Amino acid sequence: MTFREFILSPGDSRWAIVIRLMLAGVFVTEGYLKLSDPAWLGAGRFAKIGIPWPDVTGPLVGWTEVVCGILMAIGLFNRIAAIPLIVVMAVAIVSTKIPVLFGRDWRIFSVRKLERYGFFSMTHEARLDYAMLLGALFMLLSGAGRWSLDGKLFGARNSRRNADS
Repeated sequence: MTFREFILSPGDSRWAIVIRLMLAGVFVTEGYLKLSDPAWLGAGRFAKIGIPWPDVTGPLVGWTEVVCGILMAIGLFNRIAAIPLIVVMAVAIVSTKIPVLFGRDWRIFSVRKLERYGFFSMTHEARLDYAMLLGALFMLLSGAGRWSLDGKLFGARNSRRNADS
């Protein structure tokens, strides 16, 4: 299988739709909130955390979450959409959870005021980020599944190619 065939392959799972809808539900709503209330969750929050260029990165992350979340929901270019979502979640963990682990600012990232710091506080704070990161990683590796637009558009093409081989 070539890289192009892998990226466009819908995979074989019938139940990937459950993970897709979970990811879409969180990413679309969180992206929308970053765009609709930038002071709370977008550029304003990014500035407090220490993310560089918050006026650019806030809306960029918001639009990435909305667009890739919608692509996840419908299962279109699913593996491609998973890649920026993995990056978003990795940056979220590094920028907001590592300072909680250390209990102080870390590099350019600011720690927020919490009752507790350390490993268990960090794991508690990171539970959604971790679930979203693993869900997006699952989508990258498994594909959108049979019940997806990728399945409708590329599934038959890939099965025909495999039959011809």
